[in-house]
Amino acid sequence: MAYSIDLSGRVALVTGASSGLGAQFARTLARAGAGVVLASRRVEKLKELRARIEGEGGDAHVVELDVTDHDSIKAAVAHAETEMGSIDILVNNSGVSTTQRIQDVAPEDYDYVFGTNVKGAFFVAQEVGKRMLARAKGAAPGSFTGGRIINIASMAGLKVLPQIGVYCMSKAAVVHMTRAMAVEWGKYGINVNAICPGYIDTEINHHHWDTEQGQKLIAMLPRKRVGSPQDLDALLVMLASDQSHFINGAVIAADDGFAV
Repeated sequence: MAYSIDLSGRVALVTGASSGLGAQFARTLARAGAGVVLASRRVEKLKELRARIEGEGGDAHVVELDVTDHDSIKAAVAHAETEMGSIDILVNNSGVSTTQRIQDVAPEDYDYVFGTNVKGAFFVAQEVGKRMLARAKGAAPGSFTGGRIINIASMAGLKVLPQIGVYCMSKAAVVHMTRAMAVEWGKYGINVNAICPGYIDTEINHHHWDTEQGQKLIAMLPRKRVGSPQDLDALLVMLASDQSHFINGAVIAADDGFAV
């Protein structure tokens, strides 16, 4: 008998869904049967992704979201639930980075990275989490009240890398944020876990791997290769599913062994 995971009837909110890993996460969850809310600042990109998902037979809705704006977070989550129903799955994916030596980081650079990667991720999870908690506390016995929050951290949160020190610090904060939420919310059936991707080939960095610097980086990797967004599909779907009910507070590296 084949083993399969079906997310039919679930609603997933994916932040940073306009490109890269976020777009792949959204398509993957839709293919598994979830209704997907696509969220980011780039609404036109989201509309293109929605058309692709609907063309594949999936269900998707678009909401504008700026994770650095608390009012935008509250409005986007409320809009998502009005359009598609209660959010069962959050993929907390929005993130930014800068490339600088530590001594060159200005306050605005620090705020730019931490404002999105830590503060933004925290308040998105908090807003969704509060709604999951309210459902869990007021639900009829035997009804589904659990939730799945998947924070996208990075192997850079587990292993410090040169010239992206502030990014590493921010993703280490996401790792601890995941554990803190798991401790407080686990008893309500809300599982909070983190994925720490390694180097992944996306449209944003695709041409970098052919450069001299990119080739030097690949040569440093354990198996001399970068991953593809599809390499995270199975892990994502498992963590989003009911089958992950015994996995809470996990920080899972998906980096081909780089952080070992």
